[in-house]
Amino acid sequence: MISIPIEHGLYLAAALFLLGLMGVLVRRNLIFMLMSLEIMLNATGLAFIVAGARWGEAEGQIFFMLILTLAAAEAAIGLALILLIYRHFGTLDADRISEMRG
Repeated sequence: MISIPIEHGLYLAAALFLLGLMGVLVRRNLIFMLMSLEIMLNATGLAFIVAGARWGEAEGQIFFMLILTLAAAEAAIGLALILLIYRHFGTLDADRISEMRG
């Protein structure tokens, strides 16, 4: 079986994380920001999988399952909040919503 070097997996995870970070910082639509957060969580999960495979331990896969659970909860709560924000403000643009006051 051919093994992928750890550097290649970590480079891919870093590239995905940076792509997600750019999406959070650049995009103004809340749904795209939520999707970018999901990409960032998947990148960290990939890094855990690669590291776990490198050292032959199952902890990387366990942490990835924890990250998947966290991502599912974040998506459910995030989408519910986005629906409430859309009903209240009528838009999903983060710049127009920034006038929220507590």
